[in-house]
Amino acid sequence: MKTPKRIQPLVEEGLIDEVMRQLMSGKEATVYVVRCGDDVRCAKVYKDATERSFHQAVAYQEGRRVKNSRQARAMEKGTRYGRKMAEEVWQNAEVDALYRLAAAGVRVPTPYVCFEGVLLMELITDADGNAAPRLNDVELDHARALAFHAMLIGQVVKMLCAGVIHGDLSEYNILVDADGPVIIDLPQALDAAASSVASSMLERDVDNLTNFFGVVAPELVGTQYGKEIWSLYKDGLLTPETALTGKFALAEGPADVGAVMRELELARQEEEDRVRIKMEMSQ
Repeated sequence: MKTPKRIQPLVEEGLIDEVMRQLMSGKEATVYVVRCGDDVRCAKVYKDATERSFHQAVAYQEGRRVKNSRQARAMEKGTRYGRKMAEEVWQNAEVDALYRLAAAGVRVPTPYVCFEGVLLMELITDADGNAAPRLNDVELDHARALAFHAMLIGQVVKMLCAGVIHGDLSEYNILVDADGPVIIDLPQALDAAASSVASSMLERDVDNLTNFFGVVAPELVGTQYGKEIWSLYKDGLLTPETALTGKFALAEGPADVGAVMRELELARQEEEDRVRIKMEMSQ
């Protein structure tokens, strides 16, 4: 196929030899299958901010660092230079998270390079060598649903132990290869220690998994893995080997109205994104 304009610089630099086909187009990027020498990989081309439908809310940008105070001021003011820096921060967040999580043993694609707004990374494949399907497209029975849920909860714990929260985890950004689920799409990843909404985001990620798998394995409905995981993390007791129960006793005390409002806003954004994804998939 014809080389997309955004990928041309990587071809000129010798990083990509051929663009084979478009794999998918989502709310934040378009992904292509590419050939790099003897290897087949994927190139994720980030959409411009004006085209991207994902909510770059303060919640997702909080705690992200830039190189100097001038860049921070420009981003705050929304100048042309500031918008350019904001785009770089948005794109680099995924690269940084992928390297960090891969080192922690989390099942994510291996990143190779991010150049001119294009992330070159491992192509996740199924047992037959084809591009791996999304979890949403995989047929699940009861046993497989429970197994995948347990695997993903374990991955969420490993991520949190590495200081990272996905922030948009659902059946739409998890692939399934021959060995099970692989987590993708991390430009909105949160620094667990720096975000004021970290606990809400973590619980939302876990609840998304529970709701999805709970359709096939109803015993998962009502479990409190998100609250349990965050409580253990907050108390410094969480490790990748921690045995979880899915139960959590709520502490008595005054309600945190601010936290409730943040959760309502996140829920609203989540529903908008789900509707948008379904519309994109039906087109």
